[in-house]
Amino acid sequence: MPNSLGLSAYRTLARRNTPTKYKPKTERPVGEILWLHIPDQGDKLAVFDLARRIIQQRHGLNILITCSENINPPCQNVIVDRIPSEHPQDITVFLEHWKPNVCLWLWGDIRPNLILAASKAGIPLHMADADQQGFENKRDRWLPEVARDTMACFNNVLTRSEPAHARIAKLMRNEDRLELCGPLVAGGQPLNFVQSDFDDLSTALSGRPAWLAAAILPQEVSTVLAAHRHALRLSHRLMLILNPASEEQAQECENALSAEGLRSARWEDAVLPDDNCQVLLVTAQDELGLWYRIAPLSFLGSSLTAGRQGLDPLQAAALGTAILYGPNVRNHMASYTRLAAAGAARIVNDSGALGVAVARLISPDHAASMAMSGWDVVTQGAAVSDRISELVILSLDATEEGSA
Repeated sequence: MPNSLGLSAYRTLARRNTPTKYKPKTERPVGEILWLHIPDQGDKLAVFDLARRIIQQRHGLNILITCSENINPPCQNVIVDRIPSEHPQDITVFLEHWKPNVCLWLWGDIRPNLILAASKAGIPLHMADADQQGFENKRDRWLPEVARDTMACFNNVLTRSEPAHARIAKLMRNEDRLELCGPLVAGGQPLNFVQSDFDDLSTALSGRPAWLAAAILPQEVSTVLAAHRHALRLSHRLMLILNPASEEQAQECENALSAEGLRSARWEDAVLPDDNCQVLLVTAQDELGLWYRIAPLSFLGSSLTAGRQGLDPLQAAALGTAILYGPNVRNHMASYTRLAAAGAARIVNDSGALGVAVARLISPDHAASMAMSGWDVVTQGAAVSDRISELVILSLDATEEGSA
């Protein structure tokens, strides 16, 4: 184990601190565990996408996410727990309880005692999305040997940019382990759909233009219907697929459609829309994968009302639909910003703006151009996620073979 004077001093100071008496959040699940540490500065959506991707590739794998914040697990087989302190007692409890098979450390902000103890315990360590800002604290600047000793524990270090690569290269004793890979960004997980439903509905529409209003709140229904009426003036065959935010809103939506004099059908009644249908009401909450594939243009609701979180736009972009959205998308702001910058998404603030946007963008050329830009955004981070997943799976395979 590396043991420079700087590291010895750091370890001595850590022992003098009072342990926080780390207590695991839950029992250790049976099977393999990938320990994934994320920084407070990280993109949580990107991390959650990566976790889902790895779980899909490794049957029975559990992922332990550690951080300094309270965040909710993104899916099954994921546990979120607090990172232990640097005191040896806390570290011992943490490692003996969870017994991770592999560790994936993101960004930087290294914890020397924890990483050195994990390495001593024989846990393969990988760092990804490493950024220069993760190595710019006072300790790393004044005691570079501590960072060098710690970085020597990592089997691979994937950097997110050329400046990060150059900065971290100065801390690596073996640059063969260093790889310029690019930033980890959210990519969106494609939603499932039923092929026969897609085929039947595509046949029923027979080339009719359609747009989707997804996860629409009661306060947004009148805005969406007004926008649809505006768009109908320029495209009289246009059909709206209206998806309320909850199934309990179905009757309320039907009343609003009747009051507006709009001819409608309800998907759950097993009735396909005919040429006279102006609005198809779809209340199921688990069929967005179908509607994104059907509609070349989608308004992602729950975004015109303050305090709501909106929908994940990358799921829509991954399925080839152009995106409109309201201003209240705080929980997915980074993803909407990426899509808007690429020309794949456009913000609207009211029914007038929504109606104009629908009428203008429903044309095949406009919608296809936006959808292609969205696809580029979704796929640009796929190579990075694939490379990280590959390292993790190979390490899990190696530890499995070693224990056999």
